[in-house]
Amino acid sequence: MGTLNYGARPLIFLNERSAVDPEPRITLDPLARLHLDTPLLLGLLSAALIGLIVLYSSSQQDLGLLLRQVAHLGLGFVVLVAVAQVPLRYLRQLTPWLYGAGILLLVAVLLFGTVRQGAQRWLNLGIVQFQPSELMKLAVPMMLAWYLTTKPLPPRWPYLIVGVVIILLPVLLILKQPDLGTALLVAMTGVVLLFLAGVSWRLIMVLAALVAAAAPLFWQLGMRDYQRQRVLTFLNPESDPLGAGWNIIQSKIAIGSGGLYGKGWLNGTQSQLEFLPEGSTDFIFAVFAEEFGLIGVGILIGVYLFLVVRGLFIALRATTVYARLLAGSLIMIFFIYVFVNIGMVSGLLPVVGLPLPLISYGGTALVTIMAGFGMLMHIATHRFRT
Repeated sequence: MGTLNYGARPLIFLNERSAVDPEPRITLDPLARLHLDTPLLLGLLSAALIGLIVLYSSSQQDLGLLLRQVAHLGLGFVVLVAVAQVPLRYLRQLTPWLYGAGILLLVAVLLFGTVRQGAQRWLNLGIVQFQPSELMKLAVPMMLAWYLTTKPLPPRWPYLIVGVVIILLPVLLILKQPDLGTALLVAMTGVVLLFLAGVSWRLIMVLAALVAAAAPLFWQLGMRDYQRQRVLTFLNPESDPLGAGWNIIQSKIAIGSGGLYGKGWLNGTQSQLEFLPEGSTDFIFAVFAEEFGLIGVGILIGVYLFLVVRGLFIALRATTVYARLLAGSLIMIFFIYVFVNIGMVSGLLPVVGLPLPLISYGGTALVTIMAGFGMLMHIATHRFRT
C-alpha cells in the first residue's frame, strides 16, 4: 500500500533510524543545567502572575482561594522541574505503560468513580480526588508518537488505523463519563499529531466530513440533554436569556463593556456584582477583558503566542522524530486549550468546560499542562552542557 501523503511533503523529515543526537553544545544559560528553558519559563511565570492578579478580582478578593491557587502553581512548577529531569528515552520506554494505566483508570472511573453534578469523572484516592481523563491529554500524544516513530512516515493505512484506535479508545471512555470537552480535546491532539506525522490535510478533511455525516446519529444517541442544550444555546443564546443562555450573554456583555482600556482592576461590574457565573474558572477570560480591556487582552494573547511560538521552535529543533512529534503535539494541546476557552467565552464556540491555562482556578488541569511543559523543556535542553 502507498503512503497517505497524496503528494504532500510530510512535516517530519528526519528518519528515526538515522537520527543521532549531536555532540553536546555549550550554552551560557545557567538553567540549562536543570533542563529548564529560560524563555519558556519566563513566559509561564508571566502568564501565572496575570492569572493570580485576575483571580483575586474574580473571586471577590478571596485571599484563601488565591493562596490555594498559589499552592496549585507551586505544585505545577515542581512537577515541571521534576519531569524536565527525566531523560526522553525513559519517557519513551514508560509510554505504553502510562497509556495502559490511563485506560485502566478510565474504566475504574466508570465502575467506581465519584459522581458530581451528574458526571462520573473522578476517582477518590482518600487524600485527593483524581480525574484520570486529564492524564490522557498527555498519554495519547505520547503513545501516538511512540508508535508512529517506529513506522515509515507518513504512516501507511494499517498504521494509521492503529493510530486512530489509540485515539478512539480513551475518547469513547471519556464520553461515557460524560465529558465532551475533554473527549474533544484528546481527539484533537491526536489528530494534530497525525498531521505532524505527515498525514495530509486532504485525508484529515475526508475524515472530518465522515464525522460530520455521523453528527445527526451522534446527536440522537451519543449526546445528553444538557449537551444538546449547550449547542442550541450557542446557536441562539437569546432564546433563553435567563436560563441556558445566561452565562454566554453575561460573558459577551463583560467582554464588550471592557472597551479599549478596561474598567480597571477590581472594578468590573459583571464580575463584582456576580452577574457572571464561573468567573474564577471557565469564564475568567471575560473578567479579565472587562477589567483590562482590549489592550490587556492583547498582552495576554501575546504571552500565549510567545509560549506557542517558542514551543514550535523547540519542536523544529528537536533531534529525533519522536521528540519532534511529542514536542509539536504538546504545544498544540496548550494552543487548543487557549483557543477553545477564549472562543467559547466570546460566543464563537459552544461551551464545553475547558479552563484557561495558567489563569483559571484549578489544580488537575494545571499540573497536567505543567508536566507537558516539563517534557518540552527537556527536549529543548538535552543537547546542551554548561
